[in-house]
Amino acid sequence: MSVQKGETGEEGEEGEEKEGEGGEAKGEGKREGEGEGEGEGEGEGEGEESPDRNVSLFCWEPSLERNIGEKIKKTKPFFVPGFSPKEVTVFNPAGNTYYYWLLIITIPVMYNWTLIIARASFEELQSDYVVYWFFLDFLADLVYLADMFFRTRTGYLEQGLLVKDELKLRERYMNSFQFKLDLVSMIPTDVLYVIVGLKYPEIRLNKLLRFNRLQEFFQRTETRTNYPNALRISSLVMYIVIIIHWNACLYYSFSKAIGFGSDRFVYPDPSDPEFGRVVRKYAYSMYWSTLTLTTIGETPPPVENSEYFFVVTDFLVGVLIFATIVGNVGSMITNMNAARADFQARIDAIKQYMTFRKVSKDLEKRVIKWFDFLWTNKKAVDEREVLKYLPDKLRAEIAINVHLDTLKKVRIFADCEAGLLVELVLKLQPQVYSPGDYICKKGDIGREMYIIKEGKLAVVADDGVTQFVVLSDGSYFGEISILAIKGSKAGNRRTANIRSIGYSDLFCLSKDDLMEALKEYPDAKALLEEKGRQILMKDGLLDLEWPTGNISVRITCNFNIFILRKRERERERERERERERERERERERERERERERERERERERERERERERERERERERERERERERERERERERERERERES
Repeated sequence: MSVQKGETGEEGEEGEEKEGEGGEAKGEGKREGEGEGEGEGEGEGEGEESPDRNVSLFCWEPSLERNIGEKIKKTKPFFVPGFSPKEVTVFNPAGNTYYYWLLIITIPVMYNWTLIIARASFEELQSDYVVYWFFLDFLADLVYLADMFFRTRTGYLEQGLLVKDELKLRERYMNSFQFKLDLVSMIPTDVLYVIVGLKYPEIRLNKLLRFNRLQEFFQRTETRTNYPNALRISSLVMYIVIIIHWNACLYYSFSKAIGFGSDRFVYPDPSDPEFGRVVRKYAYSMYWSTLTLTTIGETPPPVENSEYFFVVTDFLVGVLIFATIVGNVGSMITNMNAARADFQARIDAIKQYMTFRKVSKDLEKRVIKWFDFLWTNKKAVDEREVLKYLPDKLRAEIAINVHLDTLKKVRIFADCEAGLLVELVLKLQPQVYSPGDYICKKGDIGREMYIIKEGKLAVVADDGVTQFVVLSDGSYFGEISILAIKGSKAGNRRTANIRSIGYSDLFCLSKDDLMEALKEYPDAKALLEEKGRQILMKDGLLDLEWPTGNISVRITCNFNIFILRKRERERERERERERERERERERERERERERERERERERERERERERERERERERERERERERERERERERERERERERES
């Protein structure tokens, strides 16, 4: 049998040397390395060999020793002409199609789990609607069968990649324990109806083995919904109702076995019209089952020994159910209130501190109002605490998605490279200010810059009353002071008083964080400082006599050249766009002229058709006149014959 280069790392000629051993066609040993893109060769580099790549015509046996000393799990090699493992359409377990299929398969699972036991217990329910049950059972079995096929096409992750090999998917499913359960659930037990009769739907109890599909559906829904606690409570209630339903059906069957109305414990005699209807039978049984499993115990006491054992078993199950309910509901409520409890603990700690330090009542009210605002507007969440469990890559993507557009609005960062912006985005810190709080005052040392996310800030005079301007969403300030530009008349001091009008939500970028990010981007730092100088020069806040030196002059020249080139490129792109728009308009005018010519040709053809119709009508009139003359001649001949006679 020929040995492939892609499997052993040997040269293709070696495959040709062993060609006679397997009787295979010459050249099979080279086929994998030629990059033809067939079979599993798809996705590999052109003309390159991969030691890990399987030849599409071979499978390998477990524990095959490779020439590099590595053992890999494969199957025994054999050759199948024309065969190639192929990738088929598979269903991603995390995708929407898989989730919707779980929803579909859940319906027959719930149907079997609720109605098989009910039909087996309440005979009228089975006998009165037997045709409908046959039809629904057939549909449920069809869905079960389709689910087995669906499982053979359900992918799985291997080293983070979705496996799409049809053989691997089928083999994995057929070697699983779930396949055995599915196979048992598909046994056609309905044929036993021919032997035992139509009154025994319990022969379909093997259909209950698909219950794990229902559990999987709820698990997938829990990861998708925004209200997981509500879903957990709903699913718990559903499971409890199913248990109560089964217990009710068992109670009715137990009463039937002992004898209806034989004592106070069992179901009353159905011959009584009040207790003869199916709805009353089920309602009575559900009532008894609910009282028993919830351990309320207000049901009639048992009489027979078998009844005592039945009630004891029910009470034990009820105790377990009650413990499950209390434990799960308590855990869910705790999870639902965890954020509120943590927030309340912080408020209580602040209150105790302010009481201990004898803080004024006015300041205490402001602190409490600030906490209330955070909770009411859902701003009490510590973003760093929430995101700390994510890997750096995902945390960076979330920060970019949330904050990058806001950071780009700052003038000095408008032309910065993307890497620096990503670094800065990760360092933005949210801050909330109360009404009347000063964000900064004139003369303060500037250690942060701010970007307004929500709210309004006022630039006020020293008296705190006169407002010069109001800053709103998207505005920013303090970007110059954190750069500490030499020659600035204000230095790194604040030049204005800025106060919050209402509650304001801001992003803060500290000077230390900016400088730490700029260590890796020295060119960006120089450009930022130069842009800051230009802004200060424009506002008249730069000391022009400050010795800048050759380095600063060179940076200024380079920056100006950069700006001029950028503007020229932008103008060129705009001219090109204008030329393209003009060409498009010309093409549109040409298309319009062509459409007009086509309409003119169509009108000409219509006129020609009208003239043809007119000529046809004229010929028809001529034929009519000819027929009239012929009739006239015929009448003339008739008169001539009459005269002769």
